[in-house]
Amino acid sequence: MRRTGLAAPALAAAVLLLAGCEALEEGGSPAAGDGTAQVPDGRVASPLENPKGVEPGLAPLTGEADRTTGRELIETVRTKGRGPRTGYDRDEFGYAWKDTADGVPFARNGCDTRNDLLQRDGQELRFKSGSNCVVVAMTLADPYTGKTIDWRKEKAAEVQIDHVVPLSYSWQMGSSRWSVAKREQLANDPLNLIPVDGGANSSKSDSGPAAWLPPSKQVRCAYAVRFAQVAVKYEMPVTTADKEMMLRQCGG
Repeated sequence: MRRTGLAAPALAAAVLLLAGCEALEEGGSPAAGDGTAQVPDGRVASPLENPKGVEPGLAPLTGEADRTTGRELIETVRTKGRGPRTGYDRDEFGYAWKDTADGVPFARNGCDTRNDLLQRDGQELRFKSGSNCVVVAMTLADPYTGKTIDWRKEKAAEVQIDHVVPLSYSWQMGSSRWSVAKREQLANDPLNLIPVDGGANSSKSDSGPAAWLPPSKQVRCAYAVRFAQVAVKYEMPVTTADKEMMLRQCGG
């Protein structure tokens, strides 16, 4: 599960994402803060170099070329009004962290999605006795707050897995009409999943970028790009306000 090296250069990865896409939990105002997580061995990946979500973390986009590429990607996202939440239920996206969602990395590897993500992003991993799957302790460099979290399973809620595009948000933007299989993909796709500080994730709830952004200002452009990557992959629109906020984070 440990991965080394990042993918190709940023621009090529973004072009690949746009050219090769297939159609296949809930607000407040943007938070303040400017911390950046410290990653001891440099494993954190830029979203532009990580179009499948299999590399760890969410590295800031600081260079103007990368921020321009990010804006170009965000510009491709369609917009529409946010629909009603009527009928939304987490179970509409399959049971949580199932290992058998088709069409996503890590599926059917004998380990549930949550533990796959803890292994992808965590360091100094410790596993349950007799298991090479269930993580019971780790160190996490949280991209949203800039904190380094020494996590133990006894306090599981200190680290939560964020759906970058919240499932309820997706429901209001059209996933209510998707097949169950496609909703299960979204719920278990590592491109849409990041282990983060539990408090930050709880404060996000089902907000879009216009209502919530990571407390760390330095990662906000990368977060907006990741939100756009998921929207493009799943052919899902965002609200006009969310798109404008996403562009603003990357200098648009």
